[in-house]
Amino acid sequence: MIVVAGEALIDLVPRGAGALATLTPALGGGPFNTAVALGRLGSPTAFCSRVSRDAFGAALLDRLRETGVDVSSVQRGDEPTTLAVATVGTDGSAAYSFYVEGTADRLFTAPDTVPAGTRAVSFGTCSLVLEPGASAYEELMRAACARGVFTALDPNIRAGLIPDPDAYRARFRSWLPSVSLLKLSAEDAEWLGGSPKEWLAAGPAAVVVTRGGDGLTVFTRDGGEYAVPGERVEVVDTIGAGDTVNAALLHGLAVRDALSDAGVAALDGEGWADLLGFAARAAAVTCSRAGAEPPYARELEPEAA
Repeated sequence: MIVVAGEALIDLVPRGAGALATLTPALGGGPFNTAVALGRLGSPTAFCSRVSRDAFGAALLDRLRETGVDVSSVQRGDEPTTLAVATVGTDGSAAYSFYVEGTADRLFTAPDTVPAGTRAVSFGTCSLVLEPGASAYEELMRAACARGVFTALDPNIRAGLIPDPDAYRARFRSWLPSVSLLKLSAEDAEWLGGSPKEWLAAGPAAVVVTRGGDGLTVFTRDGGEYAVPGERVEVVDTIGAGDTVNAALLHGLAVRDALSDAGVAALDGEGWADLLGFAARAAAVTCSRAGAEPPYARELEPEAA
């Protein structure tokens, strides 16, 4: 079981040009997208979050169930669902503004335990910024690490939500001893400061940096550095592409029985090339269609991990 912990929200995606284009609601949130992608790839997955009892919340849970994701760890609340208004650039890149005050997901409380059979827990995005939930997710991350569970982190920076960047950067560094796999975009890496070498020295077994259409690079504790190019595709938008990479990496590690620091360390250059290539192909499928619609395993055959 791979547990994905974090927010589920509604993306309001423009259908057309201009500030007053029609906005279409779409199911989203980085952790939510990661959970859906894992389910579609065939990994046993559970979602750990707090979701509203409103109609949007019901739709979010329905999508998770349809994808085979276990929602028994989801807390419920009467507060509204978080909204993210997306702006899509001419190159398909997406930027967001958020409506988060008084929403259900930020009132998450840390559970006493993770589901039986949990092999990995994935964290990231808004859930690690917005209090009081951020501290609860941090508590869950540290507890999972202390139990020897593989932990993955994608900070997925949303700078508009971070009132004190320096405080957040310090907090990010404090998480690294509890992180097994750090995945982040080149833009996030620049915003956070530091380098893969510094981050590896603090704790993670591997750091994966994504560069959009230019591909992915992994840095490992033993000094390894392996890269693959991006898959060429006609981009509709990039919504959910990074989340798909998260899911593909976790799924690929699970398939290889490598959801551990030792398992990650055992991967050689060929193994990393296969895994990163799989993630690149999966992300390309997501980019080829509107919204966060990650691929099913059958769409990646015969090359699927």
